[in-house]
Amino acid sequence: MVRLTFLRIFLRVILPGFALLVSGCGVFDRFGDTKLTDGALPMFDPEVPYFPSTDEAVLGMLRLAGTGPKDVVYDLGCGDGRIVISAARDFGARGVGVEIDPTPLRMAVYNAKRAGVEDRVRFVRGDLFEADIHDATVVTLFLFESLNRRLLPKLMAELAPGTRIVAHRYGFGDAWPPEQTVEAGASTLYLWTVPKR
Repeated sequence: MVRLTFLRIFLRVILPGFALLVSGCGVFDRFGDTKLTDGALPMFDPEVPYFPSTDEAVLGMLRLAGTGPKDVVYDLGCGDGRIVISAARDFGARGVGVEIDPTPLRMAVYNAKRAGVEDRVRFVRGDLFEADIHDATVVTLFLFESLNRRLLPKLMAELAPGTRIVAHRYGFGDAWPPEQTVEAGASTLYLWTVPKR
């Protein structure tokens, strides 16, 4: 009896879950793929490991930025898309997630569909240094400080004055001190506003 029950569990739960992992989350393909950058995108390890923000941090970042229905929120290194999905679902904004790792991006597409916001968010598989971010009004980051510093010239050159930048845990160091620092649970969040040129 016990063996028969285990066999049923194995066939109904464990085996399909293993097949999902092996297939690279191919089951999510029916929801559409992420938009790919032009040309072949090389496969290499991302500079920052996929580590999702807590729900508390996500809401804290979007509140700190004063996110609203007129905003376009770009999450650079978006992982599973939770920030842009929350921006659309909870704040009425539009969102764009940029991520080089295809595995969390497939989950992002699936999560956007489940949240009913697939018409308000878009995901781009690509290098965040090459992403077109000019129409962002809010940019969110959960990257290492060294990567934020390298990204700073792009942000200053391409973002319009008044664009809000919010970072989780890591800022720009002494290269650009934050205007505001807040705590959201166990997370430290930072805010900057792109100045007039």
